[in-house]
Amino acid sequence: MLRQLARLTRPVPAAGPAAVAVAVYADRNDETVPARESGFEGVACIDDAARLLTLLCRVWSRAPLQPIEAWARRVLEFVLWMQEPDGRWVNFVFDWDGRRNDMGPTSAVGENFWHGRALCSLSRVWLTFDDARAEAAIRRGLEYVSAAGAPSDVRALHLEAGLRLIADGGRKDLEPMVRRWAHEIAACREGDVLMNNPDERGTPHLWAHVQEGVLADAGAVLEEPALIDVARRSAGVLLEPAVNAGFDRTSTTPYDVASTVFGLDRLASATGEPRWARLAADARAWFDGRNPAGAPVYDRRSGRVADGVDQGRVSRNSGAEANVEAAGALLEDAIASAVLVQDLLPRA
Repeated sequence: MLRQLARLTRPVPAAGPAAVAVAVYADRNDETVPARESGFEGVACIDDAARLLTLLCRVWSRAPLQPIEAWARRVLEFVLWMQEPDGRWVNFVFDWDGRRNDMGPTSAVGENFWHGRALCSLSRVWLTFDDARAEAAIRRGLEYVSAAGAPSDVRALHLEAGLRLIADGGRKDLEPMVRRWAHEIAACREGDVLMNNPDERGTPHLWAHVQEGVLADAGAVLEEPALIDVARRSAGVLLEPAVNAGFDRTSTTPYDVASTVFGLDRLASATGEPRWARLAADARAWFDGRNPAGAPVYDRRSGRVADGVDQGRVSRNSGAEANVEAAGALLEDAIASAVLVQDLLPRA
């Protein structure tokens, strides 16, 4: 996880002499591969860099090692550089020189995952390292989303950042907006199941589906138990069956599993009910073989997480998203490996 992310970290000179980002994809030989799902998208993106930055802050808070802090600060340079003056973020760079993809559908500024993830990461950086530039970037980014609509799965990221700023950063001024976001998310459901957006039909996809987790946190921070109850009911209908089946689907990624773990962990914390902690442990076991392939997705020897299980087979590829999401779900493993990354990172 951390070791693979270090292997995928590359300098981005245009963002500054120390700036780095993480390669989107890597093949079975750990050769980096650009993203091409919507035409040529690029080699690295804010979506992954922001999640890596969040992870490094979490690791450093438990294991304050200098290489982890230095790595986080170098990723921060990239995240800050990709923000536009109006507070929005461009997602991809076309190449390792840092040429931005300003127009692609998965890269252009707007109400999107990368804006939400940038806010989440910068809220962590500000509270972890007291970085004034991160705080200024948060203010610009929040100003934009405060006036913009967003689907529920994206709004959940805004809510996550906002709750952290209220609970740990003393930003009580954000409470009315954050409370409104929580109720928006709670209202976007079919029966008891929280949906990712109003137009979604059938069973919601699990990747990026963190609504149960953020509503559980919102109920605790905002002192609204009804929000926790909405999260509890949705998790019982959506998350619990997925875990009990070992995520037995045609294709499952670490992102699906990590999103589920997040929701179950936050419910366990908000309710104190053992049921959710047991389910979270069963979900984590997917990485070690409790899956349709019956094989580990996380190779603990190499520190490498596969991109997923497809039709009963473990992928041989191992990109940024798989490793950063797995590390968030298996945080204790990530912390234990933190001492091993220094020699794998590019020099500043």
